[in-house]
Amino acid sequence: QDKEKLEIRKLNDPPSAEMVRDMIKYARNMIEEFRRAKHYKYILCHTLTPLAELLEICELSLDKMGAVFEDSNVYMLHMMYQAMGVCLYVQDWEGALRYGQKIIRPYSQHYPSYSLNVASMWLKLGRLYMALENRTAGVKALKRAIAIMEVAHGKDHPYISEIKKELEDH
Repeated sequence: QDKEKLEIRKLNDPPSAEMVRDMIKYARNMIEEFRRAKHYKYILCHTLTPLAELLEICELSLDKMGAVFEDSNVYMLHMMYQAMGVCLYVQDWEGALRYGQKIIRPYSQHYPSYSLNVASMWLKLGRLYMALENRTAGVKALKRAIAIMEVAHGKDHPYISEIKKELEDH
């Protein structure tokens, strides 16, 4: 699935192989820079300003990479996932939901049918929808998470019972 995972934008003037190589190098560097910044900001600074800087790193790199890569590209997905994490941390539910909605379809294509990575994303989306009072979308997303988890963990797993209780309580 490498071709799908490294999807390049379909442009009238396609990027050269060198440009794609340079963007992959840039993406890898940004991922590493983000990891270092996240460690420093979360561990040492723990204030909202550095978290805003982390989100800015993600958004700027997504803008730059988005000129060459499709949203389904693994480098784009990695940065969107990091941005979603920052949004969740600062309780920006709308921002987190926007990133999650962009992530879920490519995740469903890149990962196996019963991947816990996909289930985890559906679970996050379901909880975000519920927090934003979109019960219909929340129930649908949580049920998709449960369906995957029942295959991966078994129907009697305590975590599944917990999510079902969550559905009943809403």
